[in-house]
Amino acid sequence: MDARKIETILTEQKEELKHLLTQSFCHRNEEKLVDMNSQLAQVITGIRRCGKSTLCINVLRTYEKPFAYLNFDDERFSNINADDLNDILGGLYKVYGDFDCLFIDEIQNVDAWYLFVNRLLRSGMHLLITGSNSKLLSSELATHLTGRNHQIELFPFSFSEYCNYKNIDTHTLTTKTIAFLRTAFDDYTKTGGFPELLMGEQSEPYIGSLIDNIVQRDIVQRFGIRNKKLFADITNHLLNSAPMTIVYKRIQNQFEIASNHTAENYVNYLQQAYLIVLIGKYSAKSHIRIRNEKCYPIDVSFMNNRLNAFSGENVGWRLETIVGIHLVRRMHNSYKDVYYYADQHCEADFVVCNRNVVEMIVQVCYDISATKTLEREIAGLLRTSAALHCDNLWLITDHENKIIERKEKSITVMPAYAWLSNE
Repeated sequence: MDARKIETILTEQKEELKHLLTQSFCHRNEEKLVDMNSQLAQVITGIRRCGKSTLCINVLRTYEKPFAYLNFDDERFSNINADDLNDILGGLYKVYGDFDCLFIDEIQNVDAWYLFVNRLLRSGMHLLITGSNSKLLSSELATHLTGRNHQIELFPFSFSEYCNYKNIDTHTLTTKTIAFLRTAFDDYTKTGGFPELLMGEQSEPYIGSLIDNIVQRDIVQRFGIRNKKLFADITNHLLNSAPMTIVYKRIQNQFEIASNHTAENYVNYLQQAYLIVLIGKYSAKSHIRIRNEKCYPIDVSFMNNRLNAFSGENVGWRLETIVGIHLVRRMHNSYKDVYYYADQHCEADFVVCNRNVVEMIVQVCYDISATKTLEREIAGLLRTSAALHCDNLWLITDHENKIIERKEKSITVMPAYAWLSNE
């Protein structure tokens, strides 16, 4: 690429950065996990449009040393290769002068990007990097940047972040603020947490375009999927059926796929691009934990704000999805694991583990007003508690708020809006 063209692009990107630094963005909990003084590359991963770049802008506002900005999600950089990267680095120094920190946006768009990153790290550069495809960043980081990266996963807005953006009080629990919280949660269950939806984008066109973009750019092109319609149909099926237990043989038969292995690859591609989250089945045996995973969309908006969606009105499924994704969001960055549990006698929607120790059991039920329903949920929690030797028991529901004492154990029953707003 011509050096003059590179300089023009970088100069325009610098002006874009200046504008972004003047904007006010909602703060994210993951910001405190970023260490700009570390010699490790700080890598922010997550689905497209979840706010990775704005999180980095918030972080850079507090950085007191000179930094530069390089955005590879720019159509003018679409044809660059590894040979162009040194010219781009030279252009950055020409545009910014000396700097010791470089913010690189959507780095996965460049082949062999990790060689460039490695060279910068060896030179002592502090790096803040974003990327949208987990395979590009997790597997290749592990291979090529062993021990030289700190990866932070970012999700769409949690409910508490949604309330923060909407200026809704989550701390002063009066009759008025509780009413506002309940209304906000009802909206959140339909709208989801993508920042641009909160800024007024129309839900169905936005989500439909986002899913199509991820499928085509991050999956079909990268993995060379030939039958694009088949893959799109499987994607739609999983989003419609979630929460669901993944049985690869069933998917193979339903869609007449050549092999069970291909079906497994397709599901993994969707996970790697952050369209879905897979939660394993808890067991003391490792080989069982990697089988019969449950599938959830990364954001509840995927359940209804798209064409051919029919699962969106099931409030029970939506609540389970919101709670599950919230647990994964909170626990993964704390290096804890989230599973579901099921055996012949009982089941629990979510189990939180610190290595091999079960720390929390969470059951989700939208409506427990019927005595039979409530007793079923309590019985399931008590049996799971006995099986997993954990007494930290939670029942997340729509509006009930109380403590239930049974068999010398306490079950905290809490409405979802209260549980989710208390980070």
